[in-house]
Amino acid sequence: MPTLTASKPALPFLVPASRWSKTDAARLTPEQLLLYRSNLLGSDLTVTNFGGGNTSAKLSATDPLTGQPVEVLWVKGSGGDIGSMALDGFSTLYLDKLLGLESLYRGVAFEDEMVGFLPHCTFALNPRAASIDTPLHAYLPFRHVDHVHPDALIALAAAADGEQVTQEIYGGAVGWLPWKRPGFDLGIQLRDYVAANPGLRGVMLAGHGVICWADDAEACYQNTIDLIAQAARHLNAKLAGKPAFGGAVVQPLDAQARAAVAADLMPRLRGLMTGERGKLGHFSDDAETLEFVCSKDFERLAAIGTSCPDHFLRTKIAPLALDPARIDQDGYLAQAIETYRDGYAAYYGRNAGPTDPAMRDANPVVVLLPGVGRFTFAGDKTTARIAGEFYANAINVMRGAEAIGGYLGLPESEAFAIEYWALEEAKLQRMPRPKPLVGRIALVTGAAGAIGAAVASRLLEDGACAVLVDINPATLETVREGMAKTFGADRVRSAICDVTDEQQVEAAFKTATLAFGGLDILVANAGLASSASIEETTVDLWRKNYGVLAEGYFLTSRAAFPLMKHKRGGSIVFIGSKNALAATPNASAYASAKAASLHLARCLALEGAEHGIRVNVVNPDAVIRGSKIWDGDWRKERASAYGIDPGDELEEFYRKRSMLKRSVLPEDIAEAVYFLASDASAKSTGNIINVDAGNAQAFTR
Repeated sequence: MPTLTASKPALPFLVPASRWSKTDAARLTPEQLLLYRSNLLGSDLTVTNFGGGNTSAKLSATDPLTGQPVEVLWVKGSGGDIGSMALDGFSTLYLDKLLGLESLYRGVAFEDEMVGFLPHCTFALNPRAASIDTPLHAYLPFRHVDHVHPDALIALAAAADGEQVTQEIYGGAVGWLPWKRPGFDLGIQLRDYVAANPGLRGVMLAGHGVICWADDAEACYQNTIDLIAQAARHLNAKLAGKPAFGGAVVQPLDAQARAAVAADLMPRLRGLMTGERGKLGHFSDDAETLEFVCSKDFERLAAIGTSCPDHFLRTKIAPLALDPARIDQDGYLAQAIETYRDGYAAYYGRNAGPTDPAMRDANPVVVLLPGVGRFTFAGDKTTARIAGEFYANAINVMRGAEAIGGYLGLPESEAFAIEYWALEEAKLQRMPRPKPLVGRIALVTGAAGAIGAAVASRLLEDGACAVLVDINPATLETVREGMAKTFGADRVRSAICDVTDEQQVEAAFKTATLAFGGLDILVANAGLASSASIEETTVDLWRKNYGVLAEGYFLTSRAAFPLMKHKRGGSIVFIGSKNALAATPNASAYASAKAASLHLARCLALEGAEHGIRVNVVNPDAVIRGSKIWDGDWRKERASAYGIDPGDELEEFYRKRSMLKRSVLPEDIAEAVYFLASDASAKSTGNIINVDAGNAQAFTR
């Protein structure tokens, strides 16, 4: 292992401050004020986690059926994020109908059936589904209610002495209810508890978070912020001057060494995870995670698992902890992941009943490595990143709970009941089917050019993650920014790379492994073009063509092969040229280099087949529109070779020359690449697709 260095101390609990603007709030309607409050709370990660928490307001409205005033509960709908949601993220329900549901309640054994009644309470045909937490808001008598899951408060809710410490911090102004799964019964219990204890500012829900209230929007917001701030200050005082988690027993590697280990380890882990679709990875070595994984109490606490449902629904109840001394031993990683899967299957078997959903993916979501950091894997990049962030929240909760009496996880049966809740299963079943390339990682060279950018966009459009590689920094950054804006920053990375430079190629592929966890698709597209008679072709010009078009394809393919072997398959697509098959005047260096890369593809198809690696070629011709190659001397040189004007006449010349009399565009090449990269061509390797509008000289037979 590389040299060890000292770690930075982890941050204490951050103390939130009010961000309420009376000026901004004064301009808002009651509905907009609810949204304003929600966005303020949700965009502050000291207040709640991404997608976590919910807010509500009981507002007056005119009933569209009767024209009479009615009370409507506006509450964050199922699956939303209060930090980024708009008004259409709220469910709206008749309050009197919600309250009337109590007469239908048959007891806790029939609690789930109450969710089926919520749509019957919908106001104004609002299609937003109500969340399971709706009864918690409906049955409280206050006009404004916040329910959030900040680390500081979950630390109290998950501590052995949490109830006593809550009393100590708030002097009796915040109550305590033991753990109970969210739903109708908890809503009734909460109402009755608050009625029996007048004057409370909120109630701590063990293992879950806090619910608090006020009768106007600003007061509710300020109450939430103040409750969190008091808890954070108390925990920081308890932690001051004391080593967290029993102190360090391992020192973390330096940052460069951590990145090197992560880049090597992630493809290996990803390749061992079973399932219909590939996993995408996310790596983090933040100070909080390093403090935890390097600590004395790490293995004990990791085994307890996460406590808050918001956490373990995204992380599974417990992570996989690896032994850094064994990660390079033959068979260790495979054994560790198989042992984890067996343990998860046993957990399912101990708790599942005849009506529970079938066991889901048994692979670990969170993998922890002392000295290095935290890895998370999921079906898409954003979910993998968010799972990591939630485990970071769980670490903070453990830190705080350990400082005030000891950390408690949920009983296993309760954790299972949440994870395999029929309502959670229904939510999963409602999710749209993933796009075909979700879970795949692509690297595209020459990605700042017309063909490369079109190819990357096409792969991203159908769900892939992409590393954009190009030699031109400015153009590459412009393309990356555009694609990140269109497809999401999580799914797009870039690397400046000269494909003739072995070290730069290795660094570009490291970008893919560190950002996403491996590689499934390589599109070798970086290119150039030159035109000169054989007498005028210099050795430098010859070598330049072969360097980019032959050696560049060799270097990138060589880097791709071991990564694809980890996943037992992948697709390599070379962007060739009509000139690889058809001779052309005054372009011997270019055409023969393209022919060399075409034959390289055939050789690699033979080598890759036993590993499930497919290698195919797309041969374009005269892709002029948007092309950087055709903006330079190549346009003049080819026009001169055919005795025509290099302006608009050139594109028309190539169109008319084709058999189909059609221009070939970058998007046409991208469509062919997509076919060869996708499962639609799963039984094709060693093939050539000509996208040239028809050229008999380039027929492959």
